[in-house]
Amino acid sequence: METHDGAAAAGDSVLDFSRLSLTTLSLDSMSDERKRDTRQLYLNYNRLNLLPSSVSVFCNLEFLDISNNGLTAICEGITRLGKLKTLLAKNNRLDEFSLPKEFGSLQLEVLNFSGNRFEEIPLQCTKLRRLQSLSLGGNRLKSIPAEIEDLTSLELLYLGGNLISAIPPEVANLPYLSYLVLCDNRIQSVPPQLTRLHSLRSLSLHNNLLTYLPREILSLVHLQELSLRGNPLVVRFVKEMTYDPPSLLELAGRTIKSRNIPYYPRDLPSNLLLYLDLASKCPNPKCAGVYFDSCVRQIKFVDFCGKYRLPLMHYLCSPECTSPCSSNPQSDAESEDESSVPADRLQRVLLG
Repeated sequence: METHDGAAAAGDSVLDFSRLSLTTLSLDSMSDERKRDTRQLYLNYNRLNLLPSSVSVFCNLEFLDISNNGLTAICEGITRLGKLKTLLAKNNRLDEFSLPKEFGSLQLEVLNFSGNRFEEIPLQCTKLRRLQSLSLGGNRLKSIPAEIEDLTSLELLYLGGNLISAIPPEVANLPYLSYLVLCDNRIQSVPPQLTRLHSLRSLSLHNNLLTYLPREILSLVHLQELSLRGNPLVVRFVKEMTYDPPSLLELAGRTIKSRNIPYYPRDLPSNLLLYLDLASKCPNPKCAGVYFDSCVRQIKFVDFCGKYRLPLMHYLCSPECTSPCSSNPQSDAESEDESSVPADRLQRVLLG
């Protein structure tokens, strides 16, 4: 078996050039057959500043590890690796300007850019339609682009250890997302749209700025782990928060929806049809009301598995509407029935 400059060959399909203090990669002495047979290439723990364009000669490459170098850019040649499924590029000096324009044309399934200098998620990454795992932890990200919703095959999204202040509702449009890691950021609230993440099993939100959670989180039926430690969660009942009276438009919309008045696309302009589709049902089972933009916000506590009490935000249609769990609205100890979150469903709630 042919190797190159002391590289370890673990098999016909694996080339290991790791920990060789390489500053460049010369493959002149390597046979065409060896290049063609290589499926995995390890270049991690070297001194590469640029990913050499010579990697493009490995036409059947499926796995590439270029972690722990000093990389500031990834060459255009990587876009010729049509069979590449896994790219590990942790702990380098890469940023949003380091990727080739056609990076999104790759057929990647796993991409790890953790420990770099990204301030934005490159839009090329959001074009990786087959991507199942995306890791950008330990960077300088300040936001998550709405285009994240284009990664419809994504199962794991790791964005811990950044400067993210908000979760865009578009994250909820990832049908297969099972693991969402947003710990160690600056997130102040969780959008209720996350209830659409029907595949979500683990949600890591520890070490953020959360004071409450949306009530809709109870609808995540497959959620097994919820990590919340290190957040300034409220510790007492807040009876009532701000309420803006509904507009005439909202009053009309509420009447149509609550009384089930029939209407048809030919009857109304498109903007009003869209508005009526945005109606939210009041969570109080004794209330048949709906709301659009105007609602009463209340924080209630829910017992998780009989052990943990978490503050959840409720949205009620009016101040006169009693919350579905208000046995004593003045009590600081007010909580939901603990059976609302079965112990066999939510296996771990990490608060401390």
